[in-house]
Amino acid sequence: MFRKMPIILLAIILLILSVDRFIPIYLKQFAYSLSLSVKSIIIFMLPILIFMLLFKTISQLSRTATKMIFFLLAALCFSNFLSTMMSSQIGSILYQFDLCIKIPTDQTALMPIWYFTLPKWIANDHAMFAGIFSGIFFSLFKPMLGLKISLYFEKAIQRMLNLLTFVIPIFISGFIIKLIHDQLLHTIIYDYSLIFILVAISQFIYIACIYLVSNRFCLSSFVHTLKNMLPAALTGFSSMSSAAAMPLTIIGTEKNTKNPSLTRLSTPITVNTHLIGDCFAIPIFAFAVMKNFGIPEPTFFAYLVFALYFVMAKFSVAAIPGGGIIVMLPILESQLGFTTEMSSLITALYILFDPVITCANILGNGGFALALNKLPVFANLEKTGNN
Repeated sequence: MFRKMPIILLAIILLILSVDRFIPIYLKQFAYSLSLSVKSIIIFMLPILIFMLLFKTISQLSRTATKMIFFLLAALCFSNFLSTMMSSQIGSILYQFDLCIKIPTDQTALMPIWYFTLPKWIANDHAMFAGIFSGIFFSLFKPMLGLKISLYFEKAIQRMLNLLTFVIPIFISGFIIKLIHDQLLHTIIYDYSLIFILVAISQFIYIACIYLVSNRFCLSSFVHTLKNMLPAALTGFSSMSSAAAMPLTIIGTEKNTKNPSLTRLSTPITVNTHLIGDCFAIPIFAFAVMKNFGIPEPTFFAYLVFALYFVMAKFSVAAIPGGGIIVMLPILESQLGFTTEMSSLITALYILFDPVITCANILGNGGFALALNKLPVFANLEKTGNN
């Protein structure tokens, strides 16, 4: 079913665009309610999936696991820092324009008929660290028991991924209906076209370069690897949640790297922390808002300090709609002099473009794993994991 997923998702989007005006409001509300319910189930299952993925991978990597994790975290921080610094150049160009940005007015948003929510019994980052440390413990002190548990987890992981892949079309349909009903696509295209174009071009050119370099500039491989990530990217665009799209991110990245050990080690860690879309969008929006309010453009040193704080704050971001900007507001206020009004405007802009930002985050995570797979230290993971 995964091979047909891009066609299925595109067909759903085109169908809803074509018949939206004929869909009664109560059916829209029903579809949106159903999507929210499915999302709640996915989010509830994610800590289990993250724990099992990391435990299985690390327990099979034995003593190499600790070194791999530190190397992965260092590469993650470097990637976030590099993209944040590069985005300042685009922001500086935007700062030269004559901007007059207005806060989006409230619209009649589509509301669900019911709310089905499951308790958040454990945070994703807690499940991540639990999987890492327990995997290291069993690999060092109880390797045989760890191997037996990991084999059981492998079967459970595959069943969960198959189930989640099956419900993804149902999951995104309601969110597509809401995007169209709330006229979010119309607002993006007509009211904020200049900023949208600059953010989107900078994000996707940077991500395309990662895929091109990782594929050694082979265009056929470049297209193939992007195609494998398309289902996850479309899911992230519609749901505005990298976490909810994680099952498809895992599947697509595994197909690209042919290295399940690397994929199942990197994806749960990067889903909340490696956010290229945020690293480009938030700084560019910040430059636009500063120009709009007459705040001087930051010096290189001031922006460098901001970028360091920005990268560290990535480890506290929740991959949910609007989660990326919330934890950044104190940094924007302390390092770039944002006022309450400026924070309100950049929050509105971020939420408005969250579908595109989330899509870029997911594609960036796939490219990040693809690039790591070219390094000898990670390319050998698959051999290590199979021993």
